[in-house]
Amino acid sequence: MAVYTQVSAEALTAFLRRYDDVGELVSAKGIAEGVENSNYLVDTTTNRFILTLYEKRVDAGDLPFFLDLLDHCAARGLPVPPAIKDRDGIAIQQLEGRPACLIRFLNGVSLTQPTPEQAATAGAALGDLHAAVADFRGTRANSLGIADWRPLLERCGSDLDRIAPGLFARVDAALAAVETEWPHDLPASVIHADLFPDNVLTLGAQVTGLIDFYFACRDLRAYDVAVMHTSWAFDPPGAPLDGVGPALLTGYAQAFGLSDAERAALPVLAKGACIRFLLTRAWDWLNTPADALVTRKDPLAYLRRLDWYDAHPETFA
Repeated sequence: MAVYTQVSAEALTAFLRRYDDVGELVSAKGIAEGVENSNYLVDTTTNRFILTLYEKRVDAGDLPFFLDLLDHCAARGLPVPPAIKDRDGIAIQQLEGRPACLIRFLNGVSLTQPTPEQAATAGAALGDLHAAVADFRGTRANSLGIADWRPLLERCGSDLDRIAPGLFARVDAALAAVETEWPHDLPASVIHADLFPDNVLTLGAQVTGLIDFYFACRDLRAYDVAVMHTSWAFDPPGAPLDGVGPALLTGYAQAFGLSDAERAALPVLAKGACIRFLLTRAWDWLNTPADALVTRKDPLAYLRRLDWYDAHPETFA
């Protein structure tokens, strides 16, 4: 979450009048965390909501897929925040020149350093998500899948070395190895593709919300597990958290299952996830507008994770 597009009180007041039963505007506060869209926490006389304005990285043509996916998961009892439809039954609006949605607010907090117990329940929640989407017919290609990483590396180019000396060469070599070893025959489904701790809301060890589905796509199911491992099993700077990674995998496997072939592929899938998030963070680090209300994330935190996976090939055994 972030704020790139400013919304005036007058525009937001008029926007809320399109809906029944959402009340009158009391306050709206921009949310700086995240990097993808502009987000506001909106309080009204009746309730609290999240207002999301979709920025350039999110293709407006993909929004029906995302919203259909949320409706599908909500109908199966998952704690996801579906968009609210206006009095004409329309979920996708326009506000300040951007596609926008008013989204149900979910209680809970996101974790910075999860415990093994919290990681186990979060892993189980990913398993529940994979079970819930088994009959979801929507499809969307992964716009940041393995085929997209080398073009992104080349767009970053030598500017990567402004972040750390020799970073381009290091990522180039790591990506070449991952491209050679990448599996293509594992089970695929719709995946979240970005289930970081800040996209899981919890109360204690209970998962109360799965949010930010705007990278959801059809890809290898085990890649979703790997993405989650790279983000949960380490603290924000990239140091491993004791017991968290194994607990996450146990929670997922108990809820959904993890085949021997999928487990064997997790090392290369995790390295690929490290490269993907290193590159997108680096791109944002180099290109985020100076006046954007956004917290940039450290690309090198994912280089440290990549180095850790290289040094610990037994991680997923």
